[in-house]
Amino acid sequence: MFFNTFGNKTVRELRKNQGLTAQELSLIAKVNSAMIRKVDNYKFKNVPDPLKSKIERVLRGK
Repeated sequence: MFFNTFGNKTVRELRKNQGLTAQELSLIAKVNSAMIRKVDNYKFKNVPDPLKSKIERVLRGK
């Protein structure tokens, strides 16, 4: 059985685990840095889908 704990962590926790700042994540994912800072305290599962799909690969380390 696959347990997904990725959705229960905040974007900030996932970003810090990868060693990225909000600015670096926004450059890699090609989104506005204000959007990253806006959702930084959201749990990953609560991030809106268009933004989630853009930052998911980066936060997973792929």
